[in-house]
Amino acid sequence: MAAANDQPDNMIISFIMLRRFTGVTGALLPVVLLLGCCVYCQQCRYPSISAYYHTAMRDIFVGTLFAIAIFLLFYKGYHSGDHRVSIWAGISALCVALFETDPPGTPVASLSDILHYISAVSFFLALIVFCFFLFTKTNPAVSPTGRKLLRNRIYRICGFIMVACLLAIPLYSFWLKNLWPGLTAANPVFWLETVLLWAFGVSWMVKGEMVLADT
Repeated sequence: MAAANDQPDNMIISFIMLRRFTGVTGALLPVVLLLGCCVYCQQCRYPSISAYYHTAMRDIFVGTLFAIAIFLLFYKGYHSGDHRVSIWAGISALCVALFETDPPGTPVASLSDILHYISAVSFFLALIVFCFFLFTKTNPAVSPTGRKLLRNRIYRICGFIMVACLLAIPLYSFWLKNLWPGLTAANPVFWLETVLLWAFGVSWMVKGEMVLADT
């Protein structure tokens, strides 16, 4: 009887751990790619996270995306809206992994490269929806705790950071890159993508109650 009663609690704990795994994995991806290439590649820094697809870290890049995608595809959340958005995010993450980006310096983008970046934008848009509209939901029958209100603030901050980075990437690629050519050496797209992934990671780690859990 005790085992049966414990089962829902164990399922909740497992789900929380998967949220934490998703957040930590997303946040660590750019760090692992950068440090891994410093050890195993001819150079450390590349213009974007997707460019690491063409390095010795390719399996790490693709494997991480598959792991995140699989969790998102099976993530149900608290209501059907969570599940629909998670399926959207999961399919987008799979497409990012499956559609190969062009090597840096390719003069004309291939169809695969275009689909890769469309999928990446779709993936991050889904994560932004989580931050603004799903993670911030509160049970109307229960007054939100102070920590819940603080968590909601963090979700929104992460959402705004992701929106800002998502807009800054094409702004740099189509305008600032030509206006200030010297910026290229700093690989701004890589760092914008990194900050975007960190915001994604923080939001999911907070949702996974790594910090600011209700006691």
